[in-house]
Amino acid sequence: MTASDTTPAPAPAPGTIEPILEVSGLRACYGPKRVLFGVDFTVGKGEIVGIIGHNGAGKTTTLHTVFGTHRAEAGKVVYHGSDITGRGAKRNVRDGMTMVRAERFTFGELTVRENLQLAAMSVKSATDRQQRLDRVYDLLPILKERSRQQANKFSGGQQRLLSIGMALLTDPRLIILDEPSLGIAPSLTERIFDTVQGLVREQGLSVLIVEQNIPQLLRIIDRVYVIRSGRVILQESAEQMRARDQYWDLF
Repeated sequence: MTASDTTPAPAPAPGTIEPILEVSGLRACYGPKRVLFGVDFTVGKGEIVGIIGHNGAGKTTTLHTVFGTHRAEAGKVVYHGSDITGRGAKRNVRDGMTMVRAERFTFGELTVRENLQLAAMSVKSATDRQQRLDRVYDLLPILKERSRQQANKFSGGQQRLLSIGMALLTDPRLIILDEPSLGIAPSLTERIFDTVQGLVREQGLSVLIVEQNIPQLLRIIDRVYVIRSGRVILQESAEQMRARDQYWDLF
């Protein structure tokens, strides 16, 4: 893959991309402690949008609240034009949204193929399941090569690729990724990010991604939001963010 293959195009002007996800005024708590204080952002169709911020800023809580695995206290989540605020993750998955968590993202005692089959259980047609599995094997050949290997024998990066393959079996339109580089070797981190970018280009998916590896993130995203203490403090294009001398003043 050449450098030109991995450099995203400049972000389109506001209003030129049809939104797939619109989040406004999102608030969330853990017991009496409020974590999100009115988060706003959008993700367009075929767009990769990043969220960055310091530890404890509310990034992962934002993802879980959007996905439906954490309850929103207030605000609105609109997906494909429909208000899904407070809707459960199971329904959201059926409607084309999926999430890859930062940790515990595969079933270690199962083989690679068994993990994939488990992810495809909701697909009623056996023919459709096999077609989706073949498509995942084409995209991620290592999963086919090692389909009989237990997932816990994979490295962290290989397990992350497996988790992405599992997510793809739900036939998503929006993939939510929580720190895909966490605990991963640099070479596999680059491969994972290249895979994500390729999925967007080849299949027109949209991606919302939280990531601490800012250089890798800026290599593939279109836009980025900075969250500080539960609030969005900045939105920039990837090009604008890459032009900065440093990022740490934002954290």
